[in-house]
Amino acid sequence: MTVPAPSLGQLAGVFLRLGLTAFGGPAAHVALFRDELVRRRRWLSDQAYLDLLGAADLLPGPTSTEVALGVGRELGGLRGMALTGILFILPASLLVLLFAIAYDRLGSQPAMRWLLYGLQPVVVVIVIRALLVLAPTGLPTRTARILAIGALLAGLLDVHPLLVLGAAAMAMLLARGLLGEGSAGLVVLARLPGGAIVGVTGAAGSIGLGALFLTFLGIGAFTFGSGYLLLAFLQEAFVDTGLLTTQVLLDAVAVGQITPGPLFTTATFIGHQLAGMPGAILATVGIFLPSFLLVAAVHPLLPRLRASVRLAVLLDGVNAAALGLIGAVAAELAGAALVDAWSVIIAAAAAALLAVRRAGPTLALFGGGVAGLAIGALGLSPGQ
Repeated sequence: MTVPAPSLGQLAGVFLRLGLTAFGGPAAHVALFRDELVRRRRWLSDQAYLDLLGAADLLPGPTSTEVALGVGRELGGLRGMALTGILFILPASLLVLLFAIAYDRLGSQPAMRWLLYGLQPVVVVIVIRALLVLAPTGLPTRTARILAIGALLAGLLDVHPLLVLGAAAMAMLLARGLLGEGSAGLVVLARLPGGAIVGVTGAAGSIGLGALFLTFLGIGAFTFGSGYLLLAFLQEAFVDTGLLTTQVLLDAVAVGQITPGPLFTTATFIGHQLAGMPGAILATVGIFLPSFLLVAAVHPLLPRLRASVRLAVLLDGVNAAALGLIGAVAAELAGAALVDAWSVIIAAAAAALLAVRRAGPTLALFGGGVAGLAIGALGLSPGQ
């Protein structure tokens, strides 16, 4: 039995605390939300919470953030949505920003390099583990598995992720006999040039603030499926264009993993690397803004969307392709992170630790960082 709706102040207090303490990625976040909102405070019924979680799965963007936005929309209207979203995102973004500033000032110091040396193999393991966990649900049919393999190959060949997602969506609709009227938008999407929506950059090695904002806006609007698809878009938009190295991307993801809140705060780190404080702010606003707009617009339409067979099939195709693209990025990141025997040992140890049910990504990253510092201090590796 639910209790009366909370005040905006109560909502704000709960989501600020969650923003400061929600470690472990989307799966851990939604479990924490349920424990706090359904079991402890009884602000929502189990069914109402599951409906909000299902709605977040339908939309592009970070799932746990969109659950937070949906809860705010349900319990406090648009003002509640603004509060829960901002207060869940802001603590992590500020922490990531502090890491980015320290990285700029200390990144060339031996201790920082050895710390990151130990973190990078763990990031690769976390991405691969997420892929293995998601695969049984995301690839339930032969068609989905074929699409995932095709997306993996396309990712390794540097085909733009947006093209891959659009093509997979159409292929799944075609396989189910649903590609007809009403699918024109997908056809247009799949035919867009690679940089039309995401990866809007300036000259090689530089990017303007407007292009930076639009790039992250596009990433936020089209990152379906697992949040780790974010890595494919970041790779295409910033690494393949020469704006960042793979090592910096790995470091950015590591920082996003060791801080609470959504992985999408990786954008704050990258924005700061590319354009300082203005870049950090614009990247953060850009990547999260689509989620705010989508939840505000779509919330009243959820019953109709959940009943749409075409949409469900479309998302099956997109999710299958997303897993393939994550696999391609994981392969590229592994090549950059697993550079010697010690980095392989750190990765193997992290995989074993994560296999223990109660060990989460934060603990594994902590262990990798300590191992990296120890290897550097003892002179056990030629380093980087």
